[in-house]
Amino acid sequence: MLGTLSNPHRLRVIAALSRRRTYVSRLARELGISRPLLQAHLKKLEVAGLVQADLEVSSDGKLMKYYEVTPFVLHLTPESLAAAALTLGSPDDAQQNGEKGTPS
Repeated sequence: MLGTLSNPHRLRVIAALSRRRTYVSRLARELGISRPLLQAHLKKLEVAGLVQADLEVSSDGKLMKYYEVTPFVLHLTPESLAAAALTLGSPDDAQQNGEKGTPS
């Protein structure tokens, strides 16, 4: 879950959906990102259990996928962070994959 939330786009998606449920096209316009990029982020959020989607038929007969935040509470403790750290690669792995920054 922490890895999913570490992306700024996904944080913005959660923030927008916490205000109201909406469909992909509207959310993409609000956030200023492409629909394909948004859908990739929504898929990761959905897999992590942070958002959920419902298909609805609009008044003009179009099938629309609405997203909303799934209620969640994230309780961080030193132990839970230690467990999350076990899923990380080494700093050498990050350099080989072209990632920047140092672990903090």
